[in-house]
Amino acid sequence: MATHPEPCARYPDRMRLPLAFDPARLAGDLAALDGTDWVAHFVKANYEGDWSALPLRAPAGATHPIQMIYSPPGATDFVDTPFLERTPYFAQVIAAFHCPVTSVRLMRLTPGSVIKEHRDNDLAAEDGVARIHVPVVTNDGVAFELNRVPVTMLPGEAWYLRLADPHSVANRGDADRVHLVIDVVVDDWMRGMLEGEAS
Repeated sequence: MATHPEPCARYPDRMRLPLAFDPARLAGDLAALDGTDWVAHFVKANYEGDWSALPLRAPAGATHPIQMIYSPPGATDFVDTPFLERTPYFAQVIAAFHCPVTSVRLMRLTPGSVIKEHRDNDLAAEDGVARIHVPVVTNDGVAFELNRVPVTMLPGEAWYLRLADPHSVANRGDADRVHLVIDVVVDDWMRGMLEGEAS
C-alpha cells in the first residue's frame, strides 16, 4: 500500500516528543470520568468492537456529542468542555503545548476491538496540523501500526504520529486502551519540537 508521498515528508512518520507526564495522575483523571457515557466513533466502517471518545475541547457551538468529537475542516474556534473541568491534570497536559490547540478528546479502544487500517487526510505536520497521542492507560496486548511498522507508546509519553499515512490498532489485551489525543496547529514552537530545537 502506498504511503504519504515522500517528497512532502519533512518529518518522520512518528516521533516521541521531549515531554513527559505523570501516568498516575493521568489515570486519576480518567477515573474521575467513571460512569460517563462515551460517544461511539462515527466512522463505523473503520473499526470492529468498541472505539469511542469523550471531548475535552470541541468546536465552539457544537452541542451534539458527535459534533463535539469531530474537528471539521476550517473550524478555528474551540472551547473547553465540562469534562475538562473535571480533569485538571488533563488540562495541565494540554497547557504544556505552547501552540494553538484545537480539538482534544479521549479515545478508548476496549479489549478485543480493532481499528482497521485507514488514513486521516491532512493529519500531517507537513500540512500544518499535528495530532499528538498521550497514552493514559494501555496494555501489552495493544498493537499500533503506522505504515505497517509497530509503534510502542507508554503512559505519560507524548507522540507525534503522521496519521495521513496508513495506520491501524488492535487491542488484544484484557484492559481498555485510552489515549489523550491533542490536535495542534504547527507553528514555530511545534516545528521546534519536531525538529528537536525546543527549549
